[in-house]
Amino acid sequence: MLHHVEINVSELGRSREFWEWFLTRLGYELYQDWDQGFSFKHGKTYLVFVQTEERFLDAPYHRKATGLNHLAFHAESRAEVDEMASLLKQKGVKLLYEDRYPYAGGPEHYAVFFEDPDRIKVEFAC
Repeated sequence: MLHHVEINVSELGRSREFWEWFLTRLGYELYQDWDQGFSFKHGKTYLVFVQTEERFLDAPYHRKATGLNHLAFHAESRAEVDEMASLLKQKGVKLLYEDRYPYAGGPEHYAVFFEDPDRIKVEFAC
């Protein structure tokens, strides 16, 4: 079982606004909160977001480079994926592969793909 994932972010406030909205919709609850970070927990697993130290901010994230490609979250139904896609659009969140929605992951994979403020790809799939 996965214990936690820690992600460094370029602007803590901007990332918190994004992730708090998304994760609380999925049933995550605020777990930790301190000056340089925060975390959200669901069951025994939690996600930690930490402000990147200024000396490391000049190296931008790119999901095609070595490291994390994306985070995928489970949806209970196609309707839940569709609702999330609609809400993301309303919030002005950049959707990925919109021209192939909802089958960008293949004909049997129903999902919406989008990016967080640091361009980390997020998938919500059933």
